[in-house]
Amino acid sequence: VMNYFFLMAEEIREIMAKLGYRTMEDMIGQTQHLEVNKRGLHYKSRGLDLSPLLTPASELNPTAGIRNLNTQYHGLDKAKDNVLIEKAREALENGTPVEFDEEINNLNRTCGTMLSYEISKRYGKDGLPDDTIRINMKGHAGQSFAFTLARGVTMNVEGDANDYTGKG
Repeated sequence: VMNYFFLMAEEIREIMAKLGYRTMEDMIGQTQHLEVNKRGLHYKSRGLDLSPLLTPASELNPTAGIRNLNTQYHGLDKAKDNVLIEKAREALENGTPVEFDEEINNLNRTCGTMLSYEISKRYGKDGLPDDTIRINMKGHAGQSFAFTLARGVTMNVEGDANDYTGKG
């Protein structure tokens, strides 16, 4: 396996040199080297014009960079899950069953995701015993509320919920 990756890296360096690039970073956004492989297209997609996908960002917006230079703020520090994790601390650390009530609104679209990550990080795919963490929510559940919860978490909603709630 090591030899395979060594040879692959060597071939990539050769191709990059032919194109005039020293680093992978230099190649980002250089769409002038891309072309559609017409032989690989499905008969239903042969008539599609894919040229807009290959248009350099600088042609569409001269002030746009050709790669992401800005960090993104996802607001995870303000996520509802931080409260859930703190309230479920005994269950996370000791496996002690906990139950608590919490308010929810539809801005908390992925409520339960970060809590499930904490469980998976500590207990793996087996998670916790069923109903170790019981959370009773009141309000309006967002789109991905309780999506793919880790084993051991039960979330109930008194109120309304968007489609896709609890899927997975």
